Amino acid sequence: MSWKFSVSHSLPLFLLLFLYSFPLISTQQNDDPTFKTMHDFSGYPVDKSSYTFTPSNSSSLSVDIQALQKQIDELSTFSDTPAPSVTRILYTENDVLARRYVKNLMGLAGLSVTEDVVGNIFGRWDGYEPELTAVATGSHIDAIPYSGKYDGVVGVLGAIEAINALKRSGFKPKWSLEIILFTSEEPTRFGIGCLGSRLLAGGEALAEALKTTVDGQNISFLEAARSAGYARDEDDLSSLHIEQAPILEEEGISIGVVTNIAAPASIKVDFEGNGGHAGGVLMPDRNDAGLAAAELMLAIEKHVTESGSLDTVGTVGILELYPGAINSIPSKAHLEIDVRDIEESFRNAVINKIHKAAKSIAKKRKVTLSEFKIINQDPLAHSNGSLIKAVVDASDELNLTYKYMISRAYHDSLFMARISPMGMIFIPCYKGYSHKPEEYASPQDIENGVKVLALTLAKLSLR
Repeated sequence: MSWKFSVSHSLPLFLLLFLYSFPLISTQQNDDPTFKTMHDFSGYPVDKSSYTFTPSNSSSLSVDIQALQKQIDELSTFSDTPAPSVTRILYTENDVLARRYVKNLMGLAGLSVTEDVVGNIFGRWDGYEPELTAVATGSHIDAIPYSGKYDGVVGVLGAIEAINALKRSGFKPKWSLEIILFTSEEPTRFGIGCLGSRLLAGGEALAEALKTTVDGQNISFLEAARSAGYARDEDDLSSLHIEQAPILEEEGISIGVVTNIAAPASIKVDFEGNGGHAGGVLMPDRNDAGLAAAELMLAIEKHVTESGSLDTVGTVGILELYPGAINSIPSKAHLEIDVRDIEESFRNAVINKIHKAAKSIAKKRKVTLSEFKIINQDPLAHSNGSLIKAVVDASDELNLTYKYMISRAYHDSLFMARISPMGMIFIPCYKGYSHKPEEYASPQDIENGVKVLALTLAKLSLR
């Protein structure tokens, strides 16, 4: 099996909804002014005789929120940890079972389902001009340890319900609509976030690196992928969503219209010292790799908070000390650092300062800085103006409040923006909680998001 992502005479469009994004439709009357609006918006003529549904009559769009909530709850049972937490790691048994569940829902929705070599899953509703490139939407279903059941999942299952809603209303797309379940948006297993979308966007260097990549148990990426039914031939390896912040909920706003996605970077750092017995080596004689790591963590906080930008954030999400015994001085410390900002210049300046601090700390504490590796240093992404307008128009037609927002979390859309126009929709989530069991989005907010997504997809598919 081989996978390719190609574009023809025109680029595909990609829309991501957090939790999810959806399109909406309505019935038309002769000389309905909606057609003029659609024409003005898209720049393409609209053949009135081809449709019985237009995006102006939003009341005709019916979202089965009870069925959708049931699906979200059922998918959460495919987890390596007990409820209410969800843990679903790439290519594990529960990940494979969850994928089957989603593919079955796609099939029941009448979508043609295909997969690529790393497990990106595509559910396609062919338009009446199928030679045109598709309008795509989607998200992910993998979940970091002890997270919640909404992040990513709403973007996938909500998109399926959006398609169902459009079909129930009698809508017929001109441009095909496609749902993408992206492989491994979370970096949990192999340390690479948005793996599937990176590869779709043309990650040749990543594809080559994956041939030698292993996880924490020394299982290779190829071995893990094959165990899940993918990557049969290694030569084959040649982006809806919750907001993940509390702004919409606190301000009582229904929809977040994303304008930019922050520029992320990931760094791996290793310090190596001499170790020794906790009671046998006096403090002046120690070369403690653990203390070097602790000092670097405080240096990261300092440089981030003094960057000159309120949007700069830094996180040490992984800290491992070896040999990991209470009575043993750490001989090695491993850190994994996340730094991001909506401006690359601020982020890059902080990374340079962190590197200088690591070298200075190693020298002062007489340990070795054995690794300082920037795993990724990605550019920020801008949402496409036409897609932003489509989301705003959909929100207006549905009488939903909205707010222009920047996404400081990054998503598959960050990488899809490299090959296609991109947009994102946020919905509120409880206290901004994400990546924890308390993560929650209300049925009403989910339904609103699905309707906005559906209506937006409908508009874009008729352009």
